[in-house]
Amino acid sequence: MGHLDHAAFGWLTPALSYAMACIGAALGLRCTVRALGATGRSRRNWLITAASAIGTGIWTMHFVAMLGFAVSGTDIRYDVPLTVLSLLVAMVVVCAGVFAVGYGRDRTRALLVGGLTTGLGVASMHYLGMAAVRLHGEVTYDLTLVALSVLIAVVAATAALWAALNIRSPAAVTVASLVMGAAVSSMHYTGMLAVGVRVTPSGAALPGATAMQFIFPLAVGLGSYLFLTSAFVALSPPTGEREASASAQQSPDGATPRPRARTA
Repeated sequence: MGHLDHAAFGWLTPALSYAMACIGAALGLRCTVRALGATGRSRRNWLITAASAIGTGIWTMHFVAMLGFAVSGTDIRYDVPLTVLSLLVAMVVVCAGVFAVGYGRDRTRALLVGGLTTGLGVASMHYLGMAAVRLHGEVTYDLTLVALSVLIAVVAATAALWAALNIRSPAAVTVASLVMGAAVSSMHYTGMLAVGVRVTPSGAALPGATAMQFIFPLAVGLGSYLFLTSAFVALSPPTGEREASASAQQSPDGATPRPRARTA
């Protein structure tokens, strides 16, 4: 069995991955809150933004943490198509869960369906990402810990969606995001504790890309997307403020005032 190191760079990758999970959760919660106060196309757009933020945050958290993953006696590479597929799965399934909550008539049922869907999507993303790992040897899993990691993912997703439905103040969203980030990180490292590797020494070249060749640039790009989207959401006025501004620009009879004609 090869020795597994889940923090080859010390606390840097766990801390940074936790921060990315928190940012994605905070942005997703804020966008969902905005969506629930909007209608029509605006609601749909806010929900899509929420899903992309949560999915991106979770995926970035996973692969930033994987930058610190090392196994003695073998190099590690990543299958690029499978890695990209794991990102798409995270986006699509989280989107399905968020839309279930955003458009569900029965909130309890929508919360349960959305939490289960999103949690299973998070777990699928994680294990698809692990399936993309290429090394000299065989990867095995402790099924009990795998089941526990899936349970944590479902509970974390349900709690996050509940927070989106019930929490409004920025301070409460911040606390919920910190808890959500801790839950996602716990799911990841529980899943990683389930991993075992039987190393088979070999001098053959491994297929795929190294973490620094592919994972790191993509994670930086997605992290930048999160920061830019966070700035957009912070600067975008809530629906109530936009409606009040629109009303203020109208005359008492509901018509937009026209500029006065100049006199000669």
